Amino acid sequence: MSGARRTSRAVKPLSAVLSLLVASTAALASIAQAAPAAPARGELPAYTSKVSRIDNATLARMRYSHRAGCPVKVKDLRLVRLTYYGFDAKAHTGELVVAAAVAGDVTAAFGRLYEARFPIARMVLVDNYKGSDARSMAANNTSAYNCRKVAGTSRWSEHSYGRAVDINPVQNPYVQGRSVAPAAGRAYVDRSQDVPGLIRAKDAVVKAFAVEGWGWGGIWRASKDYQHFSSTGR
Repeated sequence: MSGARRTSRAVKPLSAVLSLLVASTAALASIAQAAPAAPARGELPAYTSKVSRIDNATLARMRYSHRAGCPVKVKDLRLVRLTYYGFDAKAHTGELVVAAAVAGDVTAAFGRLYEARFPIARMVLVDNYKGSDARSMAANNTSAYNCRKVAGTSRWSEHSYGRAVDINPVQNPYVQGRSVAPAAGRAYVDRSQDVPGLIRAKDAVVKAFAVEGWGWGGIWRASKDYQHFSSTGR
C-alpha cells in the first residue's frame, strides 16, 4: 500500500506537467497562426510612382528651373514622385519634373532600376540648388527638368524640354577631353571600376531606358555624358 501511494503521488505531477505542455503548445500555435509573418530581412516596399500636374504650389518651388521664355509650357510638364533604392540599401521617395509626354517612360524605367536595386544618392528638384546644374551635380543629385542652355552654347538643353534625366552625376560624370564635371567625378573616369551607382554599357540602367527608346550619353563620341539619358538620344 505504501508503494502504491508513492506511485500515485509521482504520477499526478507528471500528468499536470503534460497537460500544461499541451495547453502551451496549442496557445503558441494559435498565436503564430493569428500573427502576421515578419518581413524578411532586407525586404523593401513595392515600387510606387505618382504623376501629377504642376499645381501652383509646385510651380512656386520651381522658381529657379522655370521662367518666362522657356521652350516648354508648364501645362506640358508633370511632377513625378517615385520610389528609389538608396546607397543605404533603403527605399526612398524622390521627385522629378519631366515632360508629360515622357512621364510614363520615366516611371517605368526607374521602376526597373528599383527592382534591380541600383542605388541612387538623392533625387530632388534642381531648384534645391537654385537651378544650378553645377551645384546639383556636385551634390550627386539625380534630376530632370531645368530650363537652361547647353554649357558654352546658345542651344536649349534637352533638360529644358523635360525629356532628359541625369543619374548619380558623381559616379557618372560628364567628360570632354581633360574636363570632368562634377570635379568629384574624376575618381570615376575609369569606367572599368566595379562601384555602386556607376552606369556601364548594357547594364540594368542602360537597358531600363533603352526599353523606353531612350539614348545614353555614355556612348557619345566627342564627349561622354555618363549620367545623361534622353528620349531623343541628344
